[in-house]
Amino acid sequence: MNRNVLNSPRLLELKRHRQKAVWGKIFIFLLGLLAILALLAYLSHLDSLNISEVQIVGNKVVDAGTIKEVVEQQIAGEYLWFFSRTNILYYPGDNIKNELWNKFKRLKDISLSIKNNKILEVFLTERVAKFMWCGAVLLQTETENPKCYFLDEDGYIFDEAPYFSGEVYFKFYGSADINIDNPLGHSLTGEPFGSYFFKQNFKRLVSFKDILIGIGLKPVATYITDDGNIEIFLSKGVFSATEPKIILKTDSDFQNVAENLEAALTTEPLQSQFKNKYSSLQYIDLRFGNKVYDKFSP
Repeated sequence: MNRNVLNSPRLLELKRHRQKAVWGKIFIFLLGLLAILALLAYLSHLDSLNISEVQIVGNKVVDAGTIKEVVEQQIAGEYLWFFSRTNILYYPGDNIKNELWNKFKRLKDISLSIKNNKILEVFLTERVAKFMWCGAVLLQTETENPKCYFLDEDGYIFDEAPYFSGEVYFKFYGSADINIDNPLGHSLTGEPFGSYFFKQNFKRLVSFKDILIGIGLKPVATYITDDGNIEIFLSKGVFSATEPKIILKTDSDFQNVAENLEAALTTEPLQSQFKNKYSSLQYIDLRFGNKVYDKFSP
């Protein structure tokens, strides 16, 4: 009896009407959604809301034309085939920055802004070459001409350096850390760009070098050995047969080591030997606590 009531023609007709109403609402909703998307797609292409020009500001070494080409590639085309990527409201700013950092390791800071509602200004700050890194192996002669790279003040390797004769830049030797803050990761070119040299202690090591200069020494290169030692080579001067060096450990208290060295250089007999026999100095060893060992050639 109940089954006949549920399947009565009147109830079946009501069900059909309700289904039509539901499908009608779905159709209207989809049609409205498409209309809204079409309107947004149209608005996204309005000239007044789109970038018409890219300007590069602040670069000194990296070519502006090459940078501009990379930026224009990132804003070309559409999102989801409909929405302009040049729209000033949602152009791909993060993608632009990441791509520039990935391609140009010399770039340090990148900021983007819209000028006059039409111009995308890319303001750049480039890394400044402070030092050179010349590989994991210390080369003993200038004639070997090692392949060197520029480092900034943080020990970040960002560009290949041309060959310089003499002591134009302070040089570092030793393995480069594959330790990168850039989320894009290490360079896929096989070059060390994007790596850091001696990252954990680089600034302390540079400060130690500056202390050596302050007490009258002339450091020209540093070699971080695989066995945990630091060898800081001093300018050998005109008459020296070999480059004298200062030896310490990588885990040394650099400030304490510097104080020990300064005290030793103002105390006899090292004070007189250093002044009168500098050309025969082979090394000053600071690896053994407060003791300072030195060796001069006969």
